[in-house]
Amino acid sequence: MVVQRSVVVMLLMIAFIGCGEDEPEKVKPNEVIEVERIIDESPTQEIIWEKDGTEMVLIPAGSFEMGDHFNEGLAREHPIHIVELDAFYMDKYEVTVRKFREFVRETGYEYDRWDDVAESSPTSRHPMIFVNWHDATAYCEWAGKRLPTEAEWEYVARGGLSGKRYLWGDNEDQARSYANYNGTNGKDKWTRCAPVDSFKSNRYGLSDMAGNVYEWCADWYDEDYYNNSALRNPQGPSSGEDRVLRGGSWPNVSNLLRVACRFNFNPMGANFNCGFRCVSGPPAVQQ
Repeated sequence: MVVQRSVVVMLLMIAFIGCGEDEPEKVKPNEVIEVERIIDESPTQEIIWEKDGTEMVLIPAGSFEMGDHFNEGLAREHPIHIVELDAFYMDKYEVTVRKFREFVRETGYEYDRWDDVAESSPTSRHPMIFVNWHDATAYCEWAGKRLPTEAEWEYVARGGLSGKRYLWGDNEDQARSYANYNGTNGKDKWTRCAPVDSFKSNRYGLSDMAGNVYEWCADWYDEDYYNNSALRNPQGPSSGEDRVLRGGSWPNVSNLLRVACRFNFNPMGANFNCGFRCVSGPPAVQQ
């Protein structure tokens, strides 16, 4: 049974977890890991997911125009089409190194790339990287959640803003307040991954929906996904062999931070800029 707790309890849990035993973190000399938390002004409904202790935000039901409104991307981002979604919960942050370690310790899941992870995500507060689609799916199943569909991901990234280029609007000059990408400047102090919650959240209260790490989605990738309604089911047929990644990442230029931007990768692949976050239906109906 999933239990809702107050924000006060949530903070106490976070403090307690921080005092537990954890493997030593590999921090590079002179690396800045202090986080200035920037809270969005819009209210959100949040819960603590009992299994993995993560903060989740309620995403309201609604519809939106999915795709590239500015003809800036590739044909794979067209045509614009209307998608309707029921309410669901999404992780407020990308799954962290700490959370993935907890999953590995509890389940005995075979994972041996911690040295690679430490190169770009050196602390427990950094996003988990070097996870392939199957690693991400295994974590979700352990936590009693799932990966978001591609439509869910874009809907959340837009945060209720209709037809915008980025999750904050159309002005690229605001990017450094919201995203870790392509070097350093302004609030972006990190040459590689940034700790989660280092940047301003979107209007739904989620951090790092642009930049930091690409995020795995449930869907198979297909060039004609938007032109063929039969492909809009992640379990449905696909002519491709890749899965979808969304959101852009720390090495990318700003054009790849666009909310409509789509990327594909082999589900067995794992990289220094690939991570994930989870979603779930309303906890009140879960057993």
